Amino acid sequence: MATKRRTPAKAKSPLLKKITGILTRVFLWFLMVTILWVLFYRFVNPPITLLMIQRNIERSSEDKPSKMEKKWVDFDDMSDNMKRAAVSAEDQLFLKHIGFDVKAIEKAFETNKKGKKIKGGSTISQQTAKNVFLWPGRSWIRKGFEAYFTLLIEIFWSKERILEVYLNVIEMGDGIYGAEAASQAYYGKSCTKLSRAQAALIASCFPNPRRWSPKNATPYIRHRQYLIMKNMRRLGPLDF
Repeated sequence: MATKRRTPAKAKSPLLKKITGILTRVFLWFLMVTILWVLFYRFVNPPITLLMIQRNIERSSEDKPSKMEKKWVDFDDMSDNMKRAAVSAEDQLFLKHIGFDVKAIEKAFETNKKGKKIKGGSTISQQTAKNVFLWPGRSWIRKGFEAYFTLLIEIFWSKERILEVYLNVIEMGDGIYGAEAASQAYYGKSCTKLSRAQAALIASCFPNPRRWSPKNATPYIRHRQYLIMKNMRRLGPLDF
């Protein structure tokens, strides 16, 4: 009885094989470079961010002089009031989550679906990843990269390091970056000596630092300050 001959399996075309090989190498290089980049900034303070560069480009286009006020302050030297105000204002579950606050994201998504005003649900970890490693703007591609870098810093950095970097690079005014520059600009003293009320007033301006200022606090900003101070009392000690 004659047996049927098996037809050999189709081999991958040379072009498809080449494309697959290139994509694999690109992916592996991307992983290696980004992981090394995150590990590097675990020990080395980021000297500049893309947002700082963009802001100075904008100033140049408006015929304004370059402005970049910033000075790094180590985590242990920073006022505990500033740390607690930031967590109370932006991310009260900071010490409990692994980079994402699912409930806050769902709430922001529902709010944005109902109205025109865009509300964010980003944690301190997400904001740090965005500020240090990415470009400003809103797009699904950038959000994807933000999620990726958020996971990396949660894996390779400590919570202390995340909060330290956040409070040293965040925009806190026109050309003002970090808690030390903000404290000097608004109160004429170091952020190591901020009172609870002063730290809360700085943190109340985080969502829109170029429009809101502790120097000209509106009733709305004062109300935010009051809520942040209330949250600071509820928060208790930051046990890292």
